[in-house]
Amino acid sequence: MVAKTSTTFEEALNMTGFGKFNFLAMLVNISLITGMAFEIMSVAYLVPASACELNTTVFQQGLMAGMPLLGIIATSHFWGYLADTKGRRKILALCMILAFLAGCASALSPDWIVFSVLKFLSSAAVSGTYALAVTLLSECTPQNRRSILVASTSTIYLAASGVMAVLSIPVLQLSFSYDIPLLGIAFTPWRLLNIIFAMPCAIGAIGVYISYESPRYLLSIGEDYKAMEVLKGFFVINSGKSADEYKVGTLVLGEDTGKAAKGFWASIVSQTVPLMKPPLLKNTVLLSILFIIVYVGLNPFIVWLPFITDGVMKSLENGKEDLKFCEMLNSVKNTTVTEFQINDCSLNKFAMITVFVISIMIAALNVVLSCVINCVGRKNMFICIQVVSGVAGISVGVSDSWVASAVCLVVFVAGMLNFGMLSAISVDIFPTYVKAMAVCVTLMVGRGSSFLGINVVKNMLVNDCEMAFYSFGGLTFVGGLIAFLLPNENTLQKKIPVDS
Repeated sequence: MVAKTSTTFEEALNMTGFGKFNFLAMLVNISLITGMAFEIMSVAYLVPASACELNTTVFQQGLMAGMPLLGIIATSHFWGYLADTKGRRKILALCMILAFLAGCASALSPDWIVFSVLKFLSSAAVSGTYALAVTLLSECTPQNRRSILVASTSTIYLAASGVMAVLSIPVLQLSFSYDIPLLGIAFTPWRLLNIIFAMPCAIGAIGVYISYESPRYLLSIGEDYKAMEVLKGFFVINSGKSADEYKVGTLVLGEDTGKAAKGFWASIVSQTVPLMKPPLLKNTVLLSILFIIVYVGLNPFIVWLPFITDGVMKSLENGKEDLKFCEMLNSVKNTTVTEFQINDCSLNKFAMITVFVISIMIAALNVVLSCVINCVGRKNMFICIQVVSGVAGISVGVSDSWVASAVCLVVFVAGMLNFGMLSAISVDIFPTYVKAMAVCVTLMVGRGSSFLGINVVKNMLVNDCEMAFYSFGGLTFVGGLIAFLLPNENTLQKKIPVDS
């Protein structure tokens, strides 16, 4: 059989098959996203657990908890640029190493200021991890399995919070204290938990270091020989055959690779400007808007879910089963506010168990949806989830039954599944030379906007609970309508054949 003289990248990638390599790549992806999730969400458990030892006020705890968002906003654009110019694998390994070092160092913080700075640094290090990990995975996965794997990555992120809750319960119940005179601190359970939360970053760094670079990236920068060697590696691992049996000759990327730029700032501009002008401008704006809607509309309710659950349970304990959902929250408003104003260093076990159960349920649902995404289509799936979630959010404030409202709340929160769906769409819309930058920028916009949503939702839950669900549920519903403007699956395949 004569080797082909010219083969598109997608066809060459499909010829590597789907098997052991893709399974190993997914394991690496799991470690990367888990490391990112643990570092970003660790403050939800570490801030209250460290309050007594660090003597933090409510205001200081709020600043500590906000550090991950600031870190994400500060460096997402930077990591996207580096990944598009220096390679996905190198930058991911660097991100994980820096996050591990800063994460472990924060366990030795003598005060809340040092802790905040180190958490800012660790979160800044992992801010681009999700986008880069998804990009690397998509560029190493055959077209017919890509959507399933990329969409399923959000399962890891969704389940991470539940896993952290489970880890927190036994660790924080330990009672030990070892003085470290040199640092002027005592090593206590919350510090141990901090180190445990940082460990996935170390595992992720090792995994991505021994992995292959994206063959699509190598081809886009003119490293045709290296790209071919990587594809042969995929083929050998998946098929168990000799590399000589991989019958591919010349590789053709089949997309615009952009113009080379000299110098750091010139390169930054060359990676960013294409996103801000036709033909990519429309998709950049559209995806940024949708990321904002998903994060602002849904993420705040994930953050305040323990607060909501605690309020409802206290109302039930007081025998107020006949009240509406929001009335139950309002009935314990004064008590809750008082509790938040004191340094209670214990974590609510029921709240953590609730977070675990809901996280696992949503993660399991994401697995199911990921398996049928090719049949339904990413765009249709996104619209359906967004609309159903929005209606459920509005219904929380409408229903007279607190049980029905609680069910609707879970369905509403499950709309976070669209984080993965939207990421799957993002990696297909943009060409390779700006792909990582585009995904990082749109994610940064969404995550940055959620900071405002978190503060607004908390105030509304206390002062105007029904309006919180009406407005944010309505925003989520509108996001489903806006999603009709996304390119169709067939359109993507015609316009951007290398990524659909």
